[in-house]
Amino acid sequence: MAGPSHIEPSVLNSSLPLMEDFYTIQGEGFYQGHAAYFIRLGGCDVGCVWCDVKESWDASAHPRVAISTMVQRAKTSGAGIVVVTGGEPAMYDLSDLTAALKSEGLKTNIETSGAYPITGHWDWIWFSPKKFKNPHASVYDRADELKVIIYNKSDFSWAEDFEKKMRPECKLFLQPEWSKEKDMLPLIIDYVKNNPKWRISLQIHKYMNIP
Repeated sequence: MAGPSHIEPSVLNSSLPLMEDFYTIQGEGFYQGHAAYFIRLGGCDVGCVWCDVKESWDASAHPRVAISTMVQRAKTSGAGIVVVTGGEPAMYDLSDLTAALKSEGLKTNIETSGAYPITGHWDWIWFSPKKFKNPHASVYDRADELKVIIYNKSDFSWAEDFEKKMRPECKLFLQPEWSKEKDMLPLIIDYVKNNPKWRISLQIHKYMNIP
């Protein structure tokens, strides 16, 4: 499918490894409950042991899809927000993708571990650091949202270490790792009551049984 005629030819000809794209409800973080179009790129070298999309890690297992095609699908869906996720989407230069999305009036959100410098023009940067690969220092000053996964009790102090590095206006979220939710959620509730600058994020899409 041809892309919009007003996008530069260099954008029309570029492509990225795409695992999947779909229209759904954002289930986590600041935009929880909002309708959003997800673009999940293939490729990740962070290696979270509890990752629920490990099939995204190998970029070569996923076809390269033209940016123009992805943007057209997002536009056709009727979504106002496009979330670029992975894998680890910041592995790639996303300048062309965000330029094409913005040219169609779409809001751009990225979900990243911060392992790489962020490229492109984003309306919202969701930073979720992982212990398996250190974040790039440049991400701290750009992130709009910090989401820390709580897998065990030691992760609370780890979250506090990151909190000190973020901009004052950055939104702070704690989210239980799905398989540990029963054990960790009560601890998170108590922590947030004692530290109300933090909020709780839950994976509500899993409760609703949607992607």
